[in-house]
Amino acid sequence: MGRGLPKYMERNTAKQITIFEGLTQAITDFGLLVKFKLSLLVLFSAVMSYAIVCAGNVDWTTLALLTVGGFMVTGAANALNQVLERDYDRLMARTANRPVATGRISVSKAVLWAGLMALTGITMLAFFNPLACFLGTLSLISYAFVYTPLKRSTPLSVVVGAIPGALPLIIGCVVFEGRISQTALMLFSLQFLWQFPHFWAVAWLADEDYKKAGFYLLPSKNGIKDPTTGFLSFVFCLLMIGNAVVGYAYGLVGLAATLFLVLLNAWWARYCWQLYKTCSREAARRQMFMSFLHLPLSLLVLLIDKLII
Repeated sequence: MGRGLPKYMERNTAKQITIFEGLTQAITDFGLLVKFKLSLLVLFSAVMSYAIVCAGNVDWTTLALLTVGGFMVTGAANALNQVLERDYDRLMARTANRPVATGRISVSKAVLWAGLMALTGITMLAFFNPLACFLGTLSLISYAFVYTPLKRSTPLSVVVGAIPGALPLIIGCVVFEGRISQTALMLFSLQFLWQFPHFWAVAWLADEDYKKAGFYLLPSKNGIKDPTTGFLSFVFCLLMIGNAVVGYAYGLVGLAATLFLVLLNAWWARYCWQLYKTCSREAARRQMFMSFLHLPLSLLVLLIDKLII
């Protein structure tokens, strides 16, 4: 009885991976590679800016090309970001499971995917006009090859990263108008300024994790112990109020929409002020969750404003 079964009768206990499981993992890894949720947020901004400038008179073929092209460019930038930061991603709990960091997707495959997506996306934007193509290329290059390496060098990387983060709103306008209009600049300013209190709240909550990889993304070297983060976030909320007022002064936004944006930014500023006063995780969490609500609400109000006018 103690001899056990012959080898040919032993059950293979190794986990068998089915084709379905392998396909599911591949899809999951691709979503992680392109940072699917983040790409959707960027894509939402571009689509909303297009809808705003065309006042709801959407050409569905144009919208489809913008959607696919924008997603491809954003996905390519995110994939290159993971290739360049793979060694640092392994050091942080929040990024340790990324497919390039774990080796589930090789560097060569990730670069190949990024190249194919970049070529496809930029080509689609070129169907509209050369300016849209140029801005898409600028967004990709500045995010992957300027912002990404700067993250370990200076907190000013947040300023640099806010530029490609806001360019999709200009691209959405340029697709329809063929030029950088006042409306495009107002929308760009909205998302450019929004990114600072949003990203600083995220960086505040993940400060210890970021430090493991050598990323110092808060505006002060003292990190979460310094009230500078909350104060500067408060200042940027005030700047967004100013951006809304300027939009109204130039006739780009109606009075009702302007008042809504002023109140929305004042509400967010209140949470930023709480972070400044308390330097607490709870205040940073409120500031972060408010940012998730702020941007879609702002763009929806601006779209409704255009539809009514």
